[in-house]
Formats: sequence, C-alpha cells, structure tokens
Amino acid sequence: MVYIGIDIGGTDVKIGLLDEDANILAQGKTPTGVGGSYQDMIGNMADYALKLLSQIGYTLDDVAAVGVGVPGVASNITGVVMRCVNMQWWNIPLREEMQKHIPKPIVIDNDANLAGFAESICGVSADTGSSVFITLGTGVGGGLIINGRPWSGHHSAGGEIGHIIMQIDGEPCTCGRRGCVERYCSATALIRLAKEAAIEHHESTLWSVSDNNLEKLNGKNIFACAMAGDETAVAVFDRYIHYLCLALSSIICLLDPQVIVIGGGLSKDGPFLLNAIQSRIKGYLAFPEVPYAEIKIATLGANAGFIGAALLAKQMLEETV
Repeated sequence: MVYIGIDIGGTDVKIGLLDEDANILAQGKTPTGVGGSYQDMIGNMADYALKLLSQIGYTLDDVAAVGVGVPGVASNITGVVMRCVNMQWWNIPLREEMQKHIPKPIVIDNDANLAGFAESICGVSADTGSSVFITLGTGVGGGLIINGRPWSGHHSAGGEIGHIIMQIDGEPCTCGRRGCVERYCSATALIRLAKEAAIEHHESTLWSVSDNNLEKLNGKNIFACAMAGDETAVAVFDRYIHYLCLALSSIICLLDPQVIVIGGGLSKDGPFLLNAIQSRIKGYLAFPEVPYAEIKIATLGANAGFIGAALLAKQMLEETV
C-alpha cells in the first residue's frame, strides 16, 4: 500500500509517496496558490498527489491513507484548520474538502510536529521516546514528540515554541504580541541583528559579503563572516547564540526531553551552530549538574514534513484496524 504525505508551505506544497517500509516512491512540489479559494488550493494539491501516483503506476485503490502537515493550528479530531496565517485560512474544513478528491483516511497535524515525528522514526532522533524539534527559519517552529507520538495539546495549539514570550514588551511579532522567541531566534532575527550591527560598523565584512547592500544578508553569509573571525559578525553570532540558548534552556526546564533536534535553514551550517550551542548551553540550565537533552542537527531536510505526514497517517491507520 501507498501512503501520501503532504507538506503545505507558503510558496509550495511538497508531496511524497511512501511505501509500507517508509521508502520514498515518488516526490515533487506544486505551487500553493495562496490567494485563491481554499477549495482550489486543496483541490490542486490533491490532483498533484494523484498525478504523482499515476506516474509510478499506482491508482487510488493502492492508497491506504493520507497525512497533511499545516503551518498553523489544525485539529485532527475535527479535520479543521483553525488558524493558518500563511494560507489565509481560518476554520477551513481541510479533511472534508480533501476527501472530495481522495476519499481515504486523512490525518492532519502541524507541519513542525510532523517533521519532528519523521526525525523520531527514521532521522536523527530515531528510537527515542521524547524529543523536541525546533526549526530556525523565517520564523521558529516547534514540534513535540512524547511517548513516540506528536503532541499538540488538548486544543491542538500546543508546541508553539516560537511564540513563547522571551522578552517582556520586546520586538513586535507577526502573531500580534511582542517579545516572542521567533523575534530573537529565527533567521529573520539573526539578519536583523546583523543589519543593526553593520550600520554601526562599516568596517565589517558584513558589508562586503552583501555587496554593500545589507538587504542581501542571510544566515549563510552572516555565519561565514563569523567563521572568518569578523569581530562584528562574531558579536552578532554570540548574541544570537545567547538568545537561542535561553530558549533551549526553557524547553529543557519545561519538558526535559531526551533529544532536541534543530532543523530549518540555519541548521544547514550544522557543525558551526551546534558547536556553539553545545559549548554554552550548560551555563544556561537551571540544574546544570543534572543530565540534560542531547542536542542534534536534523538529517531529513526538506523531506521531513511529507515523510512525517505519511508516517503518522500509517501509524494512525494501523491503530484503528
């Protein structure tokens, strides 16, 4: 049997077809179509999944279940996406609409939860009972895996690590509040810190690496400047690691997971980022003498979302049989 995994993003929808042993049979992506009706958006992603299915010689009869990852708050109990700002979706009946095109069992969860679930099954946190997945990208996403399953809380709104308040009355956040983790630990936050520092230090290589246009700064070239020893970039990186260690220490204090997995765009410079965290995190812990979570870099990359979606669909289907 085939399991369809769908990972909805703000620009593209990534889709993968997995077999019973979690092997990827086919994968691809299609434009999300933000701005269109939810019916058209869901219909397009379903049609693309069926197209992939046909390309490898399978039919709808071969599909066992479908998993869908949403970058927002979604309830698998009701099948409704309650809040998804990127899609401009509010209380959208995703399962009901998807089943008009693919009449199979459909599982829905937050995209970061599913990416974390994938890592816990066949990635860097495999064979662990509890883990936290945190994505450092445009924003900060969080996925909680407890007793081997994604955990979203009683109202399907838990695990929003990016929107824990880090600083009272701090930087404005897209959620409407101020001082969220996302505003200090995302790639967007790192770029903001680098721009502010470069404006004060024109001698910094942050200018030359961006062709004297700070709008071209990104996580990769900021890290490159810091790795090369540029004083301003090193100071920015150190400040960023300070914020990140504060956030990670709060996760450890609250959940005491076995593993914390770091994914997202900034994780691509894995050793540089990981070494900095590992060398400093102990100084931020409430109980540094007690064993604490192992911190690792994610290994499944951009495929983690659809892999986790398909695997959760498989798991939940098996539990109902």
